[in-house]
Amino acid sequence: MSVAHTELPSLSHAVFLERAAHALPLPGGGSESRLGQGAFLALRLIDLLAPERESAHPDAFRYQCAATERFFSDLRATSTEGAHLQALVVSAGDAQREGDVRLLLPGLFAYAHFLEDEMRLKEALDVLGTLGRVGGKRLSAADAVALSLRTGRVNRKLNHFDEAEAAYAEAGRIAASAGDGHSELLSRIGQAHSLLGRGNLPLAETSLTTTLTDSQSAGDRTAEALAEHVLAAVLQHRGSPDLGLVHAWRAFELYEDDDSRLRALGDVGLMLLVVGDVRGAEQALGEVVRRGASADLVANALIELMHCASLQGDHVGFERWRGRCKDRMANMPPNVLADYYLKAGIGEARFGRFQRATRLMDKALQVAEKAAIHEFVFKIERTRAGLRACAQALDATSRADAEPVTQSEAVREVSASVALLAEQP
Repeated sequence: MSVAHTELPSLSHAVFLERAAHALPLPGGGSESRLGQGAFLALRLIDLLAPERESAHPDAFRYQCAATERFFSDLRATSTEGAHLQALVVSAGDAQREGDVRLLLPGLFAYAHFLEDEMRLKEALDVLGTLGRVGGKRLSAADAVALSLRTGRVNRKLNHFDEAEAAYAEAGRIAASAGDGHSELLSRIGQAHSLLGRGNLPLAETSLTTTLTDSQSAGDRTAEALAEHVLAAVLQHRGSPDLGLVHAWRAFELYEDDDSRLRALGDVGLMLLVVGDVRGAEQALGEVVRRGASADLVANALIELMHCASLQGDHVGFERWRGRCKDRMANMPPNVLADYYLKAGIGEARFGRFQRATRLMDKALQVAEKAAIHEFVFKIERTRAGLRACAQALDATSRADAEPVTQSEAVREVSASVALLAEQP
């Protein structure tokens, strides 16, 4: 499939062809390129089932379906993604024969979730958009709510806050009309999470405190866990990591699915590091990596483990964790990539390599500015300005950073609980 790179943005599902084009020069790029092309073909086939394409001749669909199935003949067993795509093609054929596009929805939701977990966020957004177009007014209220919530979440992760808030609000409206109190709570939490991303901490905290109370009153454990988790992040950003730590651990205890529990545990590790408990942070973050969390969780944990190593002057550990981070750079969204460059730069500075540190922080700044992540921009600029200080001052700063900010009873209890967790097989 030869499509000029400059033509890709004008095509439907161009993001998958961009993956195919970028994968070719890389080791193992042949498989990635084929998967990108396969996703493009599968989604173009599904496009034929959209309401505005219902006049398409059945023979045209069957011809395209047969051609797509031939493409997947040697791809279906190559990877998890290949299996997802093969299942989409099969369900597209079933949906066309039965005249029921709802047969497509489970596969599209599952594929979008897979892409999100793999940090292919733009691709996940494309699949969710396809689901919305093909489903149209034929979506049930429950599916429409699920689609809006997921669209909001992916947009938020991409720092598309206007689009995220609009999607969350739409989910709330549909849920209210359907009498779905649980999804209404999730909509409110999602909007508060977007406020956190924008930096509006007071409004986010007020909203979450109210939503947490409402979740507890409704006996909604899942919503309560999520509200606790986002509130923890707000408190950390507000400058109260010791308070946030307690809420993050409570979220870990409340969550019932492994992915959410590990996400909360990763945040517990971050907050333990902020309050000066480096050992506890390493235990929590190491558990996230050891237990095989999703790609975005592991990437964040690896970055923080790299940061822990440099904080302790462990050059070997720093390089080991940095190497594992580099393996994941291609799929890091802007906020994670900027964080990686920043903390790699801090590590280089701690080891006295200031020119390398400056170059890495310049890259962090470029990524943050391009993505309009203003909080990161300010943080990077402040940190980069500190590189002008002498090595002795930087060493002193590093030692000061390692001092515990607080040793409250609540922090000690969480640290002890993490240590017990790390001892489990």
